[in-house]
Amino acid sequence: MDTVGVNDVVAFFIEIGALVLLGVWAWRFAPEGLIAQLFAVALVVGSAVVLWGLFAAPKATYDQPALAIAVKVLVLGGSLLAAYLVLPTWVATSWAALMVVNTVAVTAMRLT
Repeated sequence: MDTVGVNDVVAFFIEIGALVLLGVWAWRFAPEGLIAQLFAVALVVGSAVVLWGLFAAPKATYDQPALAIAVKVLVLGGSLLAAYLVLPTWVATSWAALMVVNTVAVTAMRLT
């Protein structure tokens, strides 16, 4: 039986935060108009969710470690870029620090 630790819960909230940041970025930088903005959010967030579910989720459809890392870098890195574009710098830097510390902690726990 797999146990869920605090780092796993934090990782889940980071993943949700990443989707929110990508959605906010897509909304703010989409062309004017409600339909265009909704399409941008759906495209960005939908793509991230599908890729994450296929390759990076704990129970991913495909067990491909290299693709899992690539998707995590793409989604989490994209959310970091979005954070720097839509949030104050200190908040984006805090977001980056939280992602790095949690990723290291989760990876270290899985290796032991």
